[in-house]
Amino acid sequence: MAILTILEVPDPRLRRISEPVAEVTDEIRALIADMFETMYDAPGIGLAAAQVDVPIRLLVMDLGDGPEDAEGNPGRNPRVFINPEILDPSEDYSVYNEGCLSVPGQYADVERPAVVRARWLDENGVAHDEVLDSLTATCLQHEMDHLDGILFIDHLSRLKRDMVLKKLEKARREKAGKKAA
Repeated sequence: MAILTILEVPDPRLRRISEPVAEVTDEIRALIADMFETMYDAPGIGLAAAQVDVPIRLLVMDLGDGPEDAEGNPGRNPRVFINPEILDPSEDYSVYNEGCLSVPGQYADVERPAVVRARWLDENGVAHDEVLDSLTATCLQHEMDHLDGILFIDHLSRLKRDMVLKKLEKARREKAGKKAA
């Protein structure tokens, strides 16, 4: 397994439309393992293949909502979504304060359908069709946006988006200044 480089704004590769996965192969499963390692290292709760410069319709997420381990730590609950589709988004919306590994350290409230029915394949090629809600629905929609070249900041007003990007640029300058010192 390997830690992959996560693309960050304004990298134009983040705007590509991802292609469907034709077949779940050992190569795809190896990429999935690398994506989980990268996501956990970042740390984050979701990662789309597009964010690691592989423009295919694949994403991973782990909301840490699995059973607790012996020490009482939240359990991992890794989930793989290959060629995901959203069906029947609810008319009710929820707002989450979202962040993104491709827009590091920046957060903003984003409104999305509160409940979705989704269809996808897992890492074994098994088809799933489930109703998802809460953070699971939000995270899936956020990561699926990456597959279509959309970032969470694209859901913000122009003013809010510009503010987030200015904060990101300021943080990058400060980090660069600390490295130079």
